[in-house]
Amino acid sequence: MTTPNTISHASLSADHLSHKIPVGISACLLGDNVRFNGGHSRSAYCDTSLSDYFEYQKFCPEVAAGFGTPRPTVRLEGDPSNPRMTYSNQKGGDITATFMDATRPYLDKLEHLDGYILMKNSPSCGLERIKVYQENGHPHMERSAGLFTKALKERYPLLPMEEDGRLNDPALKENFLLRVFAHHEFRHSVTAKPSMKALIAFHSRYKYLVMAHSQPAYKALGKMLSGNDPRPFEVLKEAYFQALMTTLSTPAKRKNHCNALMHLVGYLKRSVDVSIRKDIIGVIEQYRRGEVNLATPMTLLGHYLNHYGSQYVKEQRYFAPYPSALGIRNTV
Repeated sequence: MTTPNTISHASLSADHLSHKIPVGISACLLGDNVRFNGGHSRSAYCDTSLSDYFEYQKFCPEVAAGFGTPRPTVRLEGDPSNPRMTYSNQKGGDITATFMDATRPYLDKLEHLDGYILMKNSPSCGLERIKVYQENGHPHMERSAGLFTKALKERYPLLPMEEDGRLNDPALKENFLLRVFAHHEFRHSVTAKPSMKALIAFHSRYKYLVMAHSQPAYKALGKMLSGNDPRPFEVLKEAYFQALMTTLSTPAKRKNHCNALMHLVGYLKRSVDVSIRKDIIGVIEQYRRGEVNLATPMTLLGHYLNHYGSQYVKEQRYFAPYPSALGIRNTV
């Protein structure tokens, strides 16, 4: 695998990766027989399509804790904000400490990851909506993340995470993949060799992707790098990364995509005939109305910008935030 110090901007382009991206995953999703019943929950999408781009680091916290396979089912009990883990068919029997003692050493070794895919509905690995039971046996109205995922989120709050089941939703899948590739590029192009020049170059590539998610964030991030921010570089870099990943964590809305696309049409003003620009704008309006998917205006606009646009606009990650071979923009 290419090391962080030798990865070029070209190799970081989503369509030209020379290496796979490190992503954590619940072991059962890759077909490992580690579930409580001795089976698995293999995700064909994770284990086939995404495996072409992701180098998985698999882990099952319950097996790591020595609970065995097969094993009694576990559940969460007590305070939803700080639940404890117990066996479902036993009173008392708190196994939280055993579980966390096995989890903490693993969490210490995840700084290199750019994403994590988790098993839905699991009291260990569920991302959200996990039941937490009261003493009377009824679940609280308030739900929780699984115990492992809760600790993972607390330790790495900016790490892109998603459940396997939610990857069936086109918008959530698109958003997760976008964040994984952005996290990866920032880690290698800025964190590995930190400098204001590298940070500004990264921002230049991501400007229209950020605009498609939030115009206020687009302006705020630009202001951070204007030269007037008094914070030391390392503090500024971390603040920028936090704001970036927070902005990207919400799927972009159709109207915001249209806004970004219209701005990009402006780069053709002096080089492409007005009738062609009107045709492109017409397709953007079709997308705005929901008549075509995002790939349609992106492909048309990208074609003309590739021929007539500046080097700056050609390098915009907005056109290829993840590998085009995945076909994601045909579904959003």
